[in-house]
Amino acid sequence: MVHAVNGVSYTLEEGETLGVVGESGCGKSVHVLSAMRLIPDPPGRIEAGEVWFDGRDLLKVSEAEMRHVRGAEIAMVFQDPMTSLNPVLTVGFQIVEALKLHLGMDDKTARGRAGDLLAMVGIPEARMRLDDYPHQFSGGMRQRAMLAMALSCNPKLLIADEPTTALDVTIQAQIVDLVKRLRERLGMAVVWITHDLGVVAGLAQNVIVMYAGYIVEQGNVRDIYARPRHPYTLGLLRSLPRLDEAPGTKLISIPGLPPDLLVLPPGCPFAPRCSYAADMCVEAVPSLEEADGENHWVACFRWGHIAGRKQ
Repeated sequence: MVHAVNGVSYTLEEGETLGVVGESGCGKSVHVLSAMRLIPDPPGRIEAGEVWFDGRDLLKVSEAEMRHVRGAEIAMVFQDPMTSLNPVLTVGFQIVEALKLHLGMDDKTARGRAGDLLAMVGIPEARMRLDDYPHQFSGGMRQRAMLAMALSCNPKLLIADEPTTALDVTIQAQIVDLVKRLRERLGMAVVWITHDLGVVAGLAQNVIVMYAGYIVEQGNVRDIYARPRHPYTLGLLRSLPRLDEAPGTKLISIPGLPPDLLVLPPGCPFAPRCSYAADMCVEAVPSLEEADGENHWVACFRWGHIAGRKQ
């Protein structure tokens, strides 16, 4: 049995953007799919926990109520817009369908709203593009169309699951800037899942670092980037090129590979790759504890050594 996510817990405030970072396979996507109850059962299942949203535990509401929550109150944008959009239906039809289902609009009103949404996300000649199919849109435009669909019902929370991974750098920057402007305009909260630490730095207020299904560090973006206290976070940041380093400076990679979740090692899952590991690290799994200051938490027995203090 694979425990893809273990004890992930956090609070998201209205209007806040939370970044979730980590290597592929660390549980970033699975934890939000679990919150949305989109994990197919079988083979997967949620064994324990609570997901409180707007006064309700989403794990206990009926499937009919959950269908209303998805799209109307919590919207999700997936990694590959080409596989998320139905290739045999027009983009306009797919947006109109959500508006009619969740807001009860008639065809004419929903179509007008769909055109407005495509224009809002920066698609030129938006109303003329409603009858186009997904393959007639570029990758960046498809992702914009997915954002328009996600925002169609004015959700309180937008979950973006690596939405810019398949796009070139210029389009990535445009999508990130678009989400920032829409967040400010609509007042929604955002969970942005990515392996790109640079995107998180410019978009989120708080960040969660995940490894092997666990949260290993969480807190304010500026604090964690300036003073990382978990060796995994430190390794991620050291592997990024920096403008303030001398030309020719080599990037430092993290040795080894992520663990096999089928056979997790005893103790801290990062211990086999960690240069700070001690005997205690292979004997027990560290729990999150407050590090240097308010709202900075780390799951590491040796974070004091990283901070330059004995522990």
